[in-house]
Amino acid sequence: MTITQLEYIIALDTYRHFATAADKSFVTQPTLSMQIQKLEDELGSKLFDRSKQPVIPTEIGEEVIHQARMIVHEVKMMHQLIQDKQGVFRGELRIGIIPTLAPYLLPLFLQPFLHKYPDIKIRVKEMTTDIIVEKLKAGKIDAGLLVTPLQDNSIKEYPLFYEELIAYVSKKNAAYKKTYVLANDIDLKELWLLEEGHCFRSQIVNLCELKKMSKHQSHFEYEAGSVETLRKMVEMTNGVTILPEMATLDFTVKQLNMVRHFKSPVPVREVSLVTHRDYVKKKLVDVLKAEIIAVIPPKVMLNKNKNMVKI
Repeated sequence: MTITQLEYIIALDTYRHFATAADKSFVTQPTLSMQIQKLEDELGSKLFDRSKQPVIPTEIGEEVIHQARMIVHEVKMMHQLIQDKQGVFRGELRIGIIPTLAPYLLPLFLQPFLHKYPDIKIRVKEMTTDIIVEKLKAGKIDAGLLVTPLQDNSIKEYPLFYEELIAYVSKKNAAYKKTYVLANDIDLKELWLLEEGHCFRSQIVNLCELKKMSKHQSHFEYEAGSVETLRKMVEMTNGVTILPEMATLDFTVKQLNMVRHFKSPVPVREVSLVTHRDYVKKKLVDVLKAEIIAVIPPKVMLNKNKNMVKI
């Protein structure tokens, strides 16, 4: 039995497909299949039911894979411990980031981070919160940048900053005349929302108490896929939307005139770096967290968590 064989059965359990597991393990499919077969012969038991599509572990296979994950995790911990003691920062970080953060946060920290740590390779992909959590648990990504709290004991959360939620109001909208707005100042029939699946949509639903509305009263005929689409729809109509603070930092004077802050205590969302509780590259996460915090605008860093809107 070898560590490599254990890694192969973990990969097959993760991807449930021989070709994909082999590709992710950087070996040929025959090599992966042969090594798994050798392990099964040594253990005297089939670990996978190959008659199923996708491939699934057998009952004993599930228990063996569970033990394999713990063993491989401990081996990785030993390697990481040596690197940490040597002060070495190298490797790969696979990061998932929610779409309402990506356009505003990535440009701030990505290039400075890569310049400072050239031996760290970063792979970033936009995903919804549910997908990020799913991939963290499956070991398919290393970290996520999203809105918390998640209420999931298997996920470790490292809060980075608190981002104010801001109303963006058309000049034709009644709320435009307000200096500061309350949630009930917003005409819900004219509120533009993100499509289902975005945690930011859930926060606006909670902030504006949309759950109390009937479908006939609410403005659900069009649901946007991005914050930028919401902004443009407001600029072209008499509508209103809610934007995260980071989305407004490069606004023109004309756009800033359409911004309305909520009355105190202003609603905020907690932005965090998250990992699985068993994640081993803790030093890399610490470095990433520090570099992100270093580039967040001071005004944003001054926000407090007194009025966090639920996801």
